[in-house]
Amino acid sequence: MSRPGLSGEDGGGGGRGGAAMSVLELRGVSKTYGQEPAKVRALAGVDLSVQAGEMVAVMGPSGSGKSTLLTIAGSLEEPTSGDVLVCGLALAGMPPGRKARLRRRVIGYVFQDFNLLPGLTAAENAALPLELDGVAVPKARAAALAALAALGVADRAGRFPDQLSGGERQRVAIARAVVGDRRLLLADEPSGALDSVNAEEVMRLLHEACARGVAAVVVTHDAQLAAWADRVVFLRDGRVSGRTTRPPGPESLLTPGENR
Repeated sequence: MSRPGLSGEDGGGGGRGGAAMSVLELRGVSKTYGQEPAKVRALAGVDLSVQAGEMVAVMGPSGSGKSTLLTIAGSLEEPTSGDVLVCGLALAGMPPGRKARLRRRVIGYVFQDFNLLPGLTAAENAALPLELDGVAVPKARAAALAALAALGVADRAGRFPDQLSGGERQRVAIARAVVGDRRLLLADEPSGALDSVNAEEVMRLLHEACARGVAAVVVTHDAQLAAWADRVVFLRDGRVSGRTTRPPGPESLLTPGENR
């Protein structure tokens, strides 16, 4: 669905088989709260780059800065210092209205507690970001139904959140996060309220979104679920304390002369 908007907000990113591009970049991002002597440093000089079609898991103990990283990446908070770029657009100095459009059109959120509006049906919840962005109701609902169908809950489209199971509510939340032309998916403990079977299913669904070219950053405390990610970034005391790297692809087995 094409909509007029900011340069760089529309257009598809390459999936896992296409040319990689950076959807999210954090460059030397720091965040502090309060004043001395009660000053708290949530992030300290964090660098992170996430490409189209890539899932990055963020792990660390409570208070390590994981949720702060997500809110800054999603433009909900300003860093104290450093730069944040989404689809090549620098967030620093961006007018609030333009930043709100970026969130509606490019960034999707999946929360641990779902954050579905109780007075709206599953289809209405999933369509809400598009409707808020001015998309005609029939087109927004059609896109929402397609997203719900892709996640296996099309038959729950007319039900309200309190009529859905935990796993179904989470699928609706994911549909709302990816509907339209979303390029960046931010998930804060998306499986924390689910049993192990549904938690694995949620990660599979997020993985499938990445296979379609979406870039994802997933905060999780579960190492088994983090194994779904292409890379894992570890935070401690607001700093990156370690990283894993993407496994080499099959092309790495070829010698230069064979790689044609």
